[in-house]
Amino acid sequence: MIALGTDHGGFHLKEAAKEFLKEKGIEFIDFGIYEGETADYPDIASVVCEAIQSGKCECGLLFCGTGIGMSIAANKHKGIRAACCSDYFSAKYTRIHNDANVLCLGGRVVGAGLALELIDAFLGSEFEGGRHARRIDKITEIENKN
Repeated sequence: MIALGTDHGGFHLKEAAKEFLKEKGIEFIDFGIYEGETADYPDIASVVCEAIQSGKCECGLLFCGTGIGMSIAANKHKGIRAACCSDYFSAKYTRIHNDANVLCLGGRVVGAGLALELIDAFLGSEFEGGRHARRIDKITEIENKN
């Protein structure tokens, strides 16, 4: 199950992502916003991250104007590794090497076509483990210490 969330700056990308996920038969929960109303990205990021932390969702897609605000807010949550990406390589390798569980995209940075390619790359990739697991463990140590 994929968690989706957006503020007003990424609303159109979230809507495109929903159609893309439906076409691929991928289940998701839309945590808002729903009509393009104004919303504060930290509030939406929190709801999506809590769904991941609880195990209700495996990973998340967050959208805002740049993707950066959502990424910053999401990364404040324990166990969340959110990456703001605007190119295919980063979207794929943040899963493979960083075990990212949230992809953040900017509605004012990437168009819908590219966003769907990035989502496909992100969701179609899996963590390799190996030498990368040691690095993720170190990130988790920092998270637990602070």
